[in-house]
Amino acid sequence: MTMPHDTVDAPARPTIDIDLVTQSDEELEKLYRVTILNDDVTTFEFVIISLVIVFGVEQARAELIAWETHTKGSAYVATLPLKEAQEKVFRVQYAAREQGFPLEFEIAPEE
Repeated sequence: MTMPHDTVDAPARPTIDIDLVTQSDEELEKLYRVTILNDDVTTFEFVIISLVIVFGVEQARAELIAWETHTKGSAYVATLPLKEAQEKVFRVQYAAREQGFPLEFEIAPEE
């Protein structure tokens, strides 16, 4: 015997807003500074591990970056091509959100 199922009306095609930003080859080849920003929630341990694993920073330098971020509000992490900077920041921020941390970075053109 089959039981009737409750149904929910849903739009056939959900609306998804995506902003695509196109970048020229010149923009992608330029170097960008990655800066980590302080917050009152993300732990030193998470920051240090993320810098070591994702950015390839040595443990001692990662600890200095974490401390500078905590005391000064931000700290320089690395200078990278734009695409690489974006990918690394995305990886760390994704992992941070999974852990409930609001960790943020800034990516700015190297001057």
